Amino acid sequence: MIEFEKFKLTNGLEVVLHQDKTSSLVCLNTLYKVGSKNEDPNKTGFAHLFEHLMFGGSKHIPNFDSPLQAVGGDNNAFTSSDITNYYTTVPANNVETGFWLESDRMLALSFEEQVLEREKNVVIEEFKQRYLNQPYGDVWLKLSPAAYQLHPYRWPTIGKEIPHIEKINMEEVKAFFDTYYAPSNAILVIAGNINLLEAQRLCAKWFAPIKDRSVNKRIIPLEPKQIQHRHIDLTAQVPQNAIYKAYHMPGRASKQYKANDLLSDILGRGKSSILHQQGVKKSHIFSSLSSYVTGSIDPGLMIISGRLSENITFETAEKTLDDALQELTTQPAKSLQKVKNMSISSITFGEIDLLNRAMSLAYNTHLGNTDLVNKEIDIVEAVTEKEINAAIHTTLLESNCTTLYYHKN
Repeated sequence: MIEFEKFKLTNGLEVVLHQDKTSSLVCLNTLYKVGSKNEDPNKTGFAHLFEHLMFGGSKHIPNFDSPLQAVGGDNNAFTSSDITNYYTTVPANNVETGFWLESDRMLALSFEEQVLEREKNVVIEEFKQRYLNQPYGDVWLKLSPAAYQLHPYRWPTIGKEIPHIEKINMEEVKAFFDTYYAPSNAILVIAGNINLLEAQRLCAKWFAPIKDRSVNKRIIPLEPKQIQHRHIDLTAQVPQNAIYKAYHMPGRASKQYKANDLLSDILGRGKSSILHQQGVKKSHIFSSLSSYVTGSIDPGLMIISGRLSENITFETAEKTLDDALQELTTQPAKSLQKVKNMSISSITFGEIDLLNRAMSLAYNTHLGNTDLVNKEIDIVEAVTEKEINAAIHTTLLESNCTTLYYHKN
């Protein structure tokens, strides 16, 4: 049980406190309700760029890391399609340093041209290294826009293309900050050795004076139901042929999400999974084969991906996948309890870490129910064989699938 208390500042900032008297640390986790899905389709890459800019200096603090390191603190961040999340961990006796730093960059960035140009160059190099200059790196640049026709999940978090990043100017940066980095568009989780009165006092001192800014949220278009199989081919200098199959599935808020999540585990989590046993261990058709879900808030994807063994055709690989899915339809419950146990184990061990608890509280608050953090195990346990069967027959349809054949040159 993760205990928590909540309060809200007059500027709209939601605050969640999780007190842990056994810890010597305090973690400040700030979740901003903005990801790449909130971007203009013709100006992508803003959300991820901001993750970099937020460490480039704020209104009163030219260097974010120096004062944090001076008190023995640490920090980092990540961006997804749905959110941007920043976390700062400090010793409990230096907690106010964390409040000072996080509040100042919510107040305003430094908005220096040299910082913008520097971070744009960093992101462009990251784009090249991760998406263009490594084997299979461009899979999501090709697969996402094929799987999604309207929804902004059709471009990766880093952006559609390098020119979008190159063209970002300071006026657009300020507008993006004012729109999405407002107190009312954020959730602050304070986790660790700090009590409610002290948390309220420090929030009143450091965050309450920040004026709220108008949040003009972009309307996210709904993705139409896919009713016909889509196929694309890609050829590049890669070591092996590979296959990627993307099936549309419910988003995080759906009651059917967890059944689909467990279904992907039955299919491809670990060496005892159906896909590994059928495609790798028994037939040697694939050198590796797995499945996973994208885990997005809006309806996402279940992905099956595999690397073909030498001299194996794509037709043979597809037949192996079909056989594995056929086995799944006849014995879906065979591995259900096993994957439930694996999921529960991951949840339980994840709760050991203070930062994981803080991030989970923030994310579930964003989903609309903070207490989901304490109900996840019950939700996993409640998934039935009937629900797994329903997921099989609604998600794993060929008409619901986009397939990418990645040919080695």
